[in-house]
Amino acid sequence: MSTLSHLRELSAEQLTHELREVQQSLFKLRFQAASERSDVPGNVKKLRRTIAQIKTIQRQRELAGV
Repeated sequence: MSTLSHLRELSAEQLTHELREVQQSLFKLRFQAASERSDVPGNVKKLRRTIAQIKTIQRQRELAGV
């Protein structure tokens, strides 16, 4: 996935796009896990962590006024 330093380099528009993509991936993974056995159960945790990191960066920028 994306590293934290890579996420910080993205513009606000790119960050929003990345957030949407990760959320869609998480939805698909959860849907797959509900219908059949997931190959890598650790992926859900990684995607949730990435979503939290993106939202944290967005909030920091919002508070900084950037």
